[in-house]
Amino acid sequence: MLDWLKVNLQYVTPKHLISRLVGKLAEAEMGSVTTSLIKLFIKQYNVDMSEALHEDPSHYRSFNAFFTRPLKPEARTIDDNDDVLIHAVDGTVSQFGDIESDSIFQAKGHDFSLTTLLGGKPDIAAPYKNGKFATIYLAPRDYHRIHMPVEGTLTDMIYVPGELFSVNPLTAENIPGLFARNERVVAIFDTPVGKMAMVLVGATIVASIETVWAGTVTPPAGQNVQHWTYEQDSEAAVKLEKGAELGRFKLGSTIVVCFEKDTIDFEDLVPGMVTRLGEPMAAKRSADTTDT
Repeated sequence: MLDWLKVNLQYVTPKHLISRLVGKLAEAEMGSVTTSLIKLFIKQYNVDMSEALHEDPSHYRSFNAFFTRPLKPEARTIDDNDDVLIHAVDGTVSQFGDIESDSIFQAKGHDFSLTTLLGGKPDIAAPYKNGKFATIYLAPRDYHRIHMPVEGTLTDMIYVPGELFSVNPLTAENIPGLFARNERVVAIFDTPVGKMAMVLVGATIVASIETVWAGTVTPPAGQNVQHWTYEQDSEAAVKLEKGAELGRFKLGSTIVVCFEKDTIDFEDLVPGMVTRLGEPMAAKRSADTTDT
């Protein structure tokens, strides 16, 4: 009964209003009040501050500064094998596997549309049909910056307005098409393994989604899908190395990453496993293993 209430109350809760109000609070610099909130959060969620570049909670002037805290350089090691794609975030594997034509598996009894996920644009979605996907959930205690699994050059960014349901495992198991109905930012890259789509999915009380090239993409929330294209062969091209920061969530959420058919194979993933930035996620598929 409690789980039913947790899920169904979300349909009537003013999620955008609550999220924006929380966002204002998270940006506020309130001195000792902010420090007390951060200390309470660290205790509640068992955050490992020994990995943070600045371990002292009083260093952070706002809650968002704490939530998007950088890690010590030695806290994560980026696998430098050219044939390996790395995990983009600290989180937990929700689902992964094959994209069945235009359908991505969400949870038992629930799939969602690849095309809808990528902003309702068939031409953007086409390369990923029958490809691979991985959905990674970032819990409140996790590091909330998103990095590149492989080197890439940005070609497109799409902002997709939508709901702000929670993206925790309970909600993912019960809200149909969750990741294709929440507000999200889609980044498309050309990479050594073909096209890669990195989808940053918003959620309840996610106060902001940012990218390193555009800054804050949302808020404010838009009413329409917005699509930006980027030059690839000029000094203005956005080229990011493997392991480089791509963007960040202010108050956490989920990523969905999509790859083209016959380009990668996942490395020992299982739903529920913990991921750490820089560790192997997938391997480039060699010519002798590509389906013919």
